[in-house]
This record gives sequence, C-alpha cells and structure tokens, in this order.
Amino acid sequence: MRNARQVGNLVITSDNSGAIGEKELDVVYVPDDVTSYYSTRVTLLEQLANQAIPKEIILLNFTSEEAWGKYITGINRVFEEVQIPVPAISGSTETNMPTLQSGFGITMLGEKQRPLPNLSELHWFTYGRPLVGEQLLQNVHQVANLQVIVEALKNQHITQVIPLGSKGLQKELEQLELIDVVDVENVPYDSTASAGPSTMVLIGVTAEQVANISKILQHDLHRLK
Repeated sequence: MRNARQVGNLVITSDNSGAIGEKELDVVYVPDDVTSYYSTRVTLLEQLANQAIPKEIILLNFTSEEAWGKYITGINRVFEEVQIPVPAISGSTETNMPTLQSGFGITMLGEKQRPLPNLSELHWFTYGRPLVGEQLLQNVHQVANLQVIVEALKNQHITQVIPLGSKGLQKELEQLELIDVVDVENVPYDSTASAGPSTMVLIGVTAEQVANISKILQHDLHRLK
C-alpha cells in the first residue's frame, strides 16, 4: 500500500525532503529537526498504514555533519510523541562535497503485525487539512494529530489510517480504488491539493466505530459519503 515495499514480513517505507532547512538557498527555512520530524512522521504513518511497527531506521543526510544531531532530535521527537520505542538508527552523511541546499532522507524497516483489512468495506473520513511549505508553518493546528491517531489505533477506535501526500486526496483514492466508493465533491478543501508531509490522512472505520469517531478525532474531521 502507498509507497511501501513488503519483503516477507518486512515492510519498507521512506521519505525525503530537499531545499527545506537552515541553509541560505533553501526554499523553505525551518530548523533541521523540524525537517526530520515531518519526514519521520510521514514514514511512520506509512508503516502504520501497512499494519507494521518500525524496528530500524536508515538516515541519509546530504546537509552537513552538524545537521546529523538535529535530524536525530526530530526523529526522536516523533517516537516520544506516540510512545513507541525509538528504532535503532544508522545511516550516512555526505562529507565529500559541500551542498548549497539541505537534503534529508529516511527509510524505516518494520515488522508487519497483521493483514490489511478490506478497504472497500470501511467507512472513510479525512482528518486534518492539506498543507505544504509556509502554509503548513502558519497552520500547524490543522495538521492531523499523530499522537491521537496512534492512540486510536491501539485502542481499536479506528481500523485503518492512510497518509496523503503531494498528489492529494483524489489521486490517493484513485490509487486505492476507492474513488467509486466515496464522494469528494462536497469536501471543504481542494481534493487535488498537496497534503505535503501527510498533514491530512484518510481514516477507515467499521460501522461499529463510526458513532464515536468524532469524539476521538475532534478537529478537521470530514466524512466521505
């Protein structure tokens, strides 16, 4: 599902960012730990979407030796937030050539916990808003709350989470073959807008879970009819 690769019981997910960081020529200026936080968030959500829990992380740092520790800080913050043990971290830093813009990549290796549910049998909601770049920095309160999502999965209040990316909601539904199952015409946002670092996610629930979903995900929740 999504960008994940499964080999046996091993689930591999990855994310990267370029020209986002602390360098003068970066397009979006944010601290390096914020860059790694959001990329880690995306990669963890893709693990969860595939019913897996990450056990190893590989970090690719094209920014500088000094950035390594900041990137680790952002990674740790994600796992502390959701109370999942931080996986072992290894990786590499580009030290031969100085780069003019920041570059970061992360890969997670996870163990699949259970098979995927039948997606067409679930009721679907979007949670959060599609945000990217400066728009994200100005509207952090509209980002789907990762801690709440993980807690809801643990407590079986929701069945499935699927992070959205740069191609937006409509494209994701097409790829999941759900576009004929749900209606996106009346969503209160552009269904083709980029969700950046998965600031909006799809939430799938059973008929029994529908009644309480709005009590658990309390902001920017929209049901897809």
